[in-house]
Amino acid sequence: MSHSLEELDAVLSRANLIYSAEQVAQAIDTMALQLNERLKESQPLLLCVMNGGLVFTGYLLTRLNCFPEVDYIHATRYRNKTSGSTLDWRAHPHNDLKNRTVLILDDILDEGITLKAIIDYCYEQGAKEVLSAVLVQKKHDRCIDGVKSDYVGLEVEDKYVFGFGMDYRSQLRHLDGIYALSE
Repeated sequence: MSHSLEELDAVLSRANLIYSAEQVAQAIDTMALQLNERLKESQPLLLCVMNGGLVFTGYLLTRLNCFPEVDYIHATRYRNKTSGSTLDWRAHPHNDLKNRTVLILDDILDEGITLKAIIDYCYEQGAKEVLSAVLVQKKHDRCIDGVKSDYVGLEVEDKYVFGFGMDYRSQLRHLDGIYALSE
């Protein structure tokens, strides 16, 4: 569902920039160094979690030197809303996960429901190792079953955030910084 330009301008004018494009790029560079070291002996299968993980995956991919293969998975809880509901599987990877090192790449770790489901799916498909990297992790204690990401670029307060792949009602993903919705 599209919002009018006036609505989007109003949301953006009231939002707070919490990480600039430079800060995001620096966090991704740091994560890439860690991943390059960790994955130097493998040819991992990168699974971009659509749609949110698209921008993060694109930026990170250009910084990796471990000869990754790229695929995607689409599981969502938000469906154009600002709060999640049940998980909706829209696409599974096209590549075989059996005996692979899989790196899941997503925009944000909030409660961990989607990440846990994707990790479980990868192991069910025979992955030998599943790692995860998220651009942003929210600071709270609501993650299910102690779910955590192996690599985290930035932390944010427990607020609705958008930009750099994260959406506000399916829009504003294109912003190069990360914004928090005003109260």
